[in-house]
Amino acid sequence: MADETMDYKSELEETQRALREITLMMEQSQGELSKLTQRNTAITSHLQQIQKQGGALDEITMAYDSALDAQQRLFVMRGQLEKLQNDKSHLEKYKVILERFAHDGGSREGAGQASTSVRDQMTGIEMIVNAQEAERQRLSRQMHDGPAQALSNFILQTEIAMRLLDVDPSQAKEELASLKASAMGTFQKVRNFIFELRPMMLDDLGLVPTLKKYAEAFKEQSGMEVNVTVSGTERRLEPYLEVMIFRAVQELLGNAARHSQASMVKVHLDLGAEFLRITVDDNGRGFDPETLKDSNNLGLKLIRERSEMLGGKFEIDSAIGSGAKISFTVQAKI
Repeated sequence: MADETMDYKSELEETQRALREITLMMEQSQGELSKLTQRNTAITSHLQQIQKQGGALDEITMAYDSALDAQQRLFVMRGQLEKLQNDKSHLEKYKVILERFAHDGGSREGAGQASTSVRDQMTGIEMIVNAQEAERQRLSRQMHDGPAQALSNFILQTEIAMRLLDVDPSQAKEELASLKASAMGTFQKVRNFIFELRPMMLDDLGLVPTLKKYAEAFKEQSGMEVNVTVSGTERRLEPYLEVMIFRAVQELLGNAARHSQASMVKVHLDLGAEFLRITVDDNGRGFDPETLKDSNNLGLKLIRERSEMLGGKFEIDSAIGSGAKISFTVQAKI
């Protein structure tokens, strides 16, 4: 028992040390973020000045590339700071758990259960952090390869059109039409990114309207038929439940599009009084559920973890060549 208490105290000391380090890193990152923000403002101002003065195309291109690079660095630094803040929050929660176990002690059996509880919670924390980081990396790549590259081309197309106005007005008109089409496409991509990050509808209208809207957008992007049905009493849920369910359905639809080769996905929400049940059923190629034990699919593991933490369970019904039906439940009120 004494050894186990010492283990908790040792782990507590290590956690406190990690918290001090991460606090220092956050202070340094906030200082760097402030410098990058000032640099981004200065570069943007310089670019606008060059444009007003009618600088050469090469000079404008170089200035715009510098502005784009500064914005990308700012985006990455903000993501790093957000990750540090999340890590600090998880460590602080872990510290509270360790303090309780280290101070309360208890029977040997209770200590064993506590140790298992700590390990289970740390596994959940690790999965959440890894999943968040993977999502940030994915969005960062999409922003860089999509809107960021498109914006870099806009300035060049604008300069070409401006120079053609006096030489070949008809060609200038074609360039402007092309620029407008590109801008509209990029604007839609940015809206999609914003919707994926945090759909405002979720806060304003709730889970059901947001999922139906997301299904329509997902259908347009993926080409898959997506049907959303609802049973039970349609109502607003606790915010954390709405976010958890939306993110889970988002992950499952993404998996169906990326891996299953499905042409149709059915999403069903059963809004019961005590339990909420969500089912995502696709007609794709299916898979062997046993392979998930050794896979790196953090998304499914995270859905299982969160479902169980919220008093529910997670189920997979699939076989190779027979599609996949994934469902999970959570308590309607915790």
